[in-house]
Amino acid sequence: MSGFGVRAGGGLSWCEDGQVVALDGLGDVFAQPTLNALLALGPRGWAEATAAARVHDGPRTRIREAKLVLPFAVGDYVDFYSSREHASNLGRILRPDQAALLPNWRWLPVGYHGRAGTVVVSGTEVVRPRGQCRSGDADPVFRPTSRLDVELELGFVIGVPSRLGETIAVDAFRDHVFGVVLVNDWSARDIQAWEYQPLGPFLGKSFQTSISTWVTPLALIESRRVEAPPQDPSPLAHLAGGRDWALDLDLEIELNGEVVSRGNARTLYWTMPQQLAHLTSNGASVRTGDLMATGAISGPEPGSEGSLLELWQGERFLADGDEVVLRARGGAVELGEVRGRVRPAA
Repeated sequence: MSGFGVRAGGGLSWCEDGQVVALDGLGDVFAQPTLNALLALGPRGWAEATAAARVHDGPRTRIREAKLVLPFAVGDYVDFYSSREHASNLGRILRPDQAALLPNWRWLPVGYHGRAGTVVVSGTEVVRPRGQCRSGDADPVFRPTSRLDVELELGFVIGVPSRLGETIAVDAFRDHVFGVVLVNDWSARDIQAWEYQPLGPFLGKSFQTSISTWVTPLALIESRRVEAPPQDPSPLAHLAGGRDWALDLDLEIELNGEVVSRGNARTLYWTMPQQLAHLTSNGASVRTGDLMATGAISGPEPGSEGSLLELWQGERFLADGDEVVLRARGGAVELGEVRGRVRPAA
C-alpha cells in the first residue's frame, strides 16, 4: 500500500512497503488532523509532498499496528453508476420487463448525491439499517433490512476547488484531483427497491459508506492507466476524452475469509475524468475534500460482480456478524482494503 493517511490523535502518515511513517516533522501541513490542507496544495504541492514523504525518516509503525482515522474531512459525496455491466445487471433484476439500460445511461454518467456525514473509515462496523420495505402488493412495513449488500467501488478525492459557475474539462482532471480511495457503498436493497423511483437512491444508501484508510496520489497509479472500453454512441463534446483513464486494478470481495468475487476496474464505461466533467458541466462547484465514487464495478464474466445482489441474484445477502473486506491492487499499486462487520439493527 502507498498513500497518505491520518493517525488517531492527529498527524499525517505515509504508508509504503508495509511501514507507516509519521510525517509530523515535515511542517505544518503534515501536522494537521486531516489531509485537507495537503489536498488543497495543488499538483506542484502534491508532488513535493509525496517526494518528501517517501524519503522522510520519521517514526515507523508496522501497518497492522497503526491506528488510523478518516483521512480527510468529506465535503460533498457523489456516487456515480459508471459500470455498464453493473447497471445492466441491476436493470435486469430490478426492471425485468424493461430494457436493462435506460435511454440516458449511454449518454451521461448517471449519479446521485449521498450523505458526506455518513462516510466512515475502514474497520467501522455497519449497523443493519431500518426502513420501509414492501413485498409483492402488500403494504410496506418499517423493519430492519433483510437484503443488506455491498458495492465495490473506486473513489476520487478533490484537492483544488472550482468556483460556482465554472466547469472542469475532461483534460483538467489532474489539476483538481489529488488521488483515489477504495469505497464500499453499503446498500439496503429492499429499502432501495421501494423508495428509488422516481428520484433514485436515498435511505437505502445513506446510512453508511466506508472508504480505505489511505488516499493514493494520482501520480502513483500512472502505471496502471489503460484505455477504457469503446463508447457507443460517441459522447457529446463536453464529455469526449478521458478514455486513457481506465485503471488496471484487480478487485476482490472477501466474505468471512472467502473471496467470492474478482474483477478489474478497467471495465468501467465512464471514466473518472468524464464523471468530474459531467458533475461540473452545469456550473456546480467542487470543494477540497469532495468524494466522488464510481458506482459498483462489475465485469462481464461470472464471478466478477461488484455486489452480492448481482453475484447471487438476490438469493443471499449479508447476515449479522458477517465481515466483508474489499481490496484493489495492480502491480506495485495497492489501495489497501475496506473492512466492515455487520451488527444487528439498533
